[in-house]
Amino acid sequence: MEYLERRVGLVDDRLQAVIDDVEPDELSAELEHVVLAGGKRVRPAVTILACEALGGDPDAAADFAAGIEFVHNASLVVDDIIDRSEVRRGTPSAWAEYGYGPAIVASDGLLGEAFALFSANEQAMQIVAEAMVELGEGEATELADRPTSDEEYMELARRKTGALFRAAAELGAVAGGADPFVVESFGEYAERVGVAFQIRDDVLDATAEAEELGKPTGQDVQMDRPSVVQVTDLTPEEANARAREQSDKALSALDAADLPDTEAVEYLRDLAEFVVVRER
Repeated sequence: MEYLERRVGLVDDRLQAVIDDVEPDELSAELEHVVLAGGKRVRPAVTILACEALGGDPDAAADFAAGIEFVHNASLVVDDIIDRSEVRRGTPSAWAEYGYGPAIVASDGLLGEAFALFSANEQAMQIVAEAMVELGEGEATELADRPTSDEEYMELARRKTGALFRAAAELGAVAGGADPFVVESFGEYAERVGVAFQIRDDVLDATAEAEELGKPTGQDVQMDRPSVVQVTDLTPEEANARAREQSDKALSALDAADLPDTEAVEYLRDLAEFVVVRER
C-alpha cells in the first residue's frame, strides 16, 4: 500500500503545485475545493502505474496523471449541477459551495489547466481530445437519447466512464514509451475497468447507504437516470457479475501486453479486482 500511496502523493503534489499558480486567488480556492477535497485518484494512479509497468519513471507521467484528474473533476462539477447534488466526497459540491456561475467557471478552469499539461505532447492531446468527445457524447446520450436496452447501456458506460479510464492508461503508456500495440492493450484494459467501475457505481447508488458512500444515494431513481438497474433487467447481483466479466476481460487485455511481473503490473491487476468489490 505504501508503494501506491507514494504514487498518489506524487499526483497530489503536482495537482497542488498547479492550483497554487492559478489566478485569481478565488479561482484557485475553488479548484482546490473541488480537486483536493478527496477522491480515490483511480485514473491518475492508472496513468502512473501504466508508465511504470513499461519501465518508465513515474515523474515522467506526473503531468499527464494530474491532467487526467483535472478533466475528471471538471466533469464531476458539471454532473453535480445537472443532478442538483449538494454533496461530493463528503463535502459540499462546487455549485452548493460557490453557486452555479463560479462552479461552471471552475469546471472550465480545470479543463484549461489539464490541456496546458497535455499541450507539449501531440499524442497526449489526441488521446484526451478523443476521450472528451466520447465523454460529451455519453453525457448527451444520458440526458437526451436515453438507452433502453442492455447493449445501449453498455455503450453509455463505455463512453461516460470507460473512455476517460482508457485515456488515463494510454497516457501512461505514452509516457512509458510504449509501441502502438501496447498502448492499445493498456487502453482496452482500462476501458473495461472503467465500465466495471460504472456498473458497480450504479449498483452502489441503488443499494448502499449515503453515509458509507460519501455522497447521496438513490440519485439514479430520483433523477430518472439510465443506470444498469434502471435500464436492464439485471438484479444487483447479476449486475455485479457483469462487472466481473468486464474485469476479467480487462485482465486478459493487460496480459496481451506481455509485461514482466512488477509491482506496477500487480497493482493494475489488483485495480481490476477492486472496482468490482468496492463499497465506496
